[in-house]
This record gives sequence, structure tokens and C-alpha cells, in this order.
Amino acid sequence: MSTLVVLGIQWGDEGKGKLVDFLSQKAHMIVRFQGGNNAGHTIVINGHKYILHLIPSGILNEEKRCIIGNGVVVDPAILLLEIERLKERGIKVDGNLFISKTAHLIMPYHIALEREMEKSKNIGTTGRGIGPAYTDKISRNGIRVIDLYFPDLLLSKISSNLQVINFLLEHFYKAEPLDAREIYELYLSYGEKLSKYVADTEALINNAVEAKQNILFEGAQGTLLDIDHGTYPYVTSSNTIAGGVCTGSGISPLKINKIVGVTKAYTTRVGEGPFPTEIKDSIGDYIREKGGEYGATTGRPRRCGWLDLVALKYAIRVNGLSGLAITKLDVLDGLNTIKMCIGYKYGDKVFDSFPKELEVLNGCEPIYKDLPGWDISTGGIRDFEKLPKNAKAYIKEIENLLQVKVQIISTGQGREDTILLDEVF
Repeated sequence: MSTLVVLGIQWGDEGKGKLVDFLSQKAHMIVRFQGGNNAGHTIVINGHKYILHLIPSGILNEEKRCIIGNGVVVDPAILLLEIERLKERGIKVDGNLFISKTAHLIMPYHIALEREMEKSKNIGTTGRGIGPAYTDKISRNGIRVIDLYFPDLLLSKISSNLQVINFLLEHFYKAEPLDAREIYELYLSYGEKLSKYVADTEALINNAVEAKQNILFEGAQGTLLDIDHGTYPYVTSSNTIAGGVCTGSGISPLKINKIVGVTKAYTTRVGEGPFPTEIKDSIGDYIREKGGEYGATTGRPRRCGWLDLVALKYAIRVNGLSGLAITKLDVLDGLNTIKMCIGYKYGDKVFDSFPKELEVLNGCEPIYKDLPGWDISTGGIRDFEKLPKNAKAYIKEIENLLQVKVQIISTGQGREDTILLDEVF
């Protein structure tokens, strides 16, 4: 039995979906433990592209049990659409997908609130209601999946929440109020359609542990977007680090065996917030276009920069990583020089650790180490020894400076475009 956590160690968009799909071939169960449909995991199999927002990426492997854990906030409309689209493409969902009874639901008023709040705050949210849904969860006003099957309770909760939210929408944001009865009837219909997927997922996960099955936990977003440990307030609304696995799924920390952190061979960020290694010239544009750096969820262009080892060291520390996976190595093909950030300069101070103060981080200048690039394509290479000499040196330098073993390298979008250096299960 092995329990493996795969999570992002940058600002999200690291290519976790592809790696989860690849590793799912040796897993019995795949568990999503946090976030919502603000995630966008892109997987390419035999030239066919799949974009998943809520359902674990392992669903594309036959006969794998996929869990949406209690730590996820679920928009039922998006989930049902995702299920329908997978079925249309011949993917078996019924009998393979299970949704936690205690996962919280994103309601229409959460989406309305977040879109109004974003107009003034400009945090860079996706406007999908994730933050307000987590806010209701913490303030004990949330509506959970199980509430869909208790109609009187459901109507009471919706009506109570809308008393405050409609007041805000009308009198503060000058927006249209929402109708409680209309939302109630819509969500009752969602409950009916989702009923066959609802389960006690905590029991399913722990039973799988007892049965000594391989379990893969799939993270969304990235470490630097963690609500507690990220670049607050430019973060997501959940715990994206390894500790979130336990609270978001119901498994003991003692049952976690390995934690693999996923990083691109460079760095990207969507939306606002500090980004010390951002490249604001033609090289940044080159990386964006070659890497297809546009959000799978929003379509927004990603900001691109050099690999930031200071940030990665911080992510390694807070997650306790047992290994690294490096994606999009092929995007760096053709560059004469490749830079990696090994420290920050702020005034007359030099930092080799990630500052917690946003004002300091915003003012940091990266200290770079230059490495020679390569002009031979790495796209689709599946054997480490077949990589160009300088590409191998780049990987080894990352490994040496971070003191964590690189176990997987992705050299393209396809499932098969992967170099497995070490068995992670």
C-alpha cells in the first residue's frame, strides 16, 4: 500500500493534472481534497484534450475510484456538466465517481457576491464563488451536499442566508437580489441528479487504506496560493499544502507515505500579486506562447518568469516533500541562456529565504545564476539519457540546489511524454 500526495509548489498551473493522470495508472483511488472549479487540469491522451475542473484527473483511467473530498467546494451545475461531457466522450463515470456528503456547495449568491467584491478588491479571483463558499463554511452558514436531501432544512438555510446577502447586493453593491425559492428548487433538482454519486468518502478512503490499496491525493492550485502560507491576500481560499490533504479528506497524517511537489521548469502566475522573477520582455512572451500559458479555467494570459528556487525551497519546507516532478522542460528549448533565481536582494539586504512581508517581496530583485541553454528539442523524450547535455545539467542543478530528488520530468502534453526517474508508488 502507498499513499501519495501530488501538489503544486508554485502559484498553480504546474501541470499537476497530467502527472496525476499518468500516476493514476498505478493507483486504485484518486482523491481531490481542496479547492473548487477555479482549478483547471488539462490532460492530453492520444491527441485528445480533456479539461477537468472538479473531477479528479484519474477519471480518465479505467476502473479507478475518484473521490471529491469534503474539503472541496462544489458547484453542482459545473459538476453535472463535467460528468455529462465525460460521458459523451465515452468515459465511465457512474460507479467510479464519489462525492463527499459533507462537501460544501457553491450557491448562486456566492458567485454574485464574489463578482461584485472582485470589482473593488482586484485580487484576481476567477469569480466562481469559491471564496464566499469557504467564508460561509467557516462562519457555519454553509450548505453541504447532504442538505440537498432534507428539503425543509435546505429552504430554511437558503432563505436565512439571503436575508443578509440580498441586503448587501441591493444596498451596497446596487445589484439585483436573488430569489430563495428559485434557488431552492434548482438545487433540489441538482440533488436528485447527483444522488447516485454521494457517499461517505472518509470511510471509502480509510477502507482503501486498510485494504492496502494505492491512493493518490490530487492537489489544486499551488503552495504559494495557500490561504495561510501563500502570498496573502493574493491567494486562493483553501489550504493547498500537504496538510490540507488530511483535513480535506479525513485521512490521518500518519497514513501519508510520500509527497511529490510539481513545478514547471520556469515559473508562472495568474492575476495580481508579487512575482520576483517575472520576465517583462520578449523572452517572457516567447515562454507564454510556446508554453500555451493561458488559464484552462479563465483563459487569462499567465505572467511568466524564470525558475525561483527561493520560493521552491519554501514550498519544500512547508510540504515536507519526498520528491519533485518538473514539467514543461520542452518549453525552454531554443533559449541560449536559462536563468534560475538563487536569492533575493532588497535594498542592502540579501534573502535566501522567502519573505513573509508582501511589501518586502514586492520590492525584491532576483539574484540569478545563468546556465547554458540547448537548441535540441526535448519534446516527447522519454529517457533521461537522451536529453541534451545542458538540459540534463539544468535538471541536476535544480536537484543539487534544492536537495530534493527529481523523480519525474514531463517533456510534452501527452500522457506518454514523461520521463520516470524513480518509482513514486
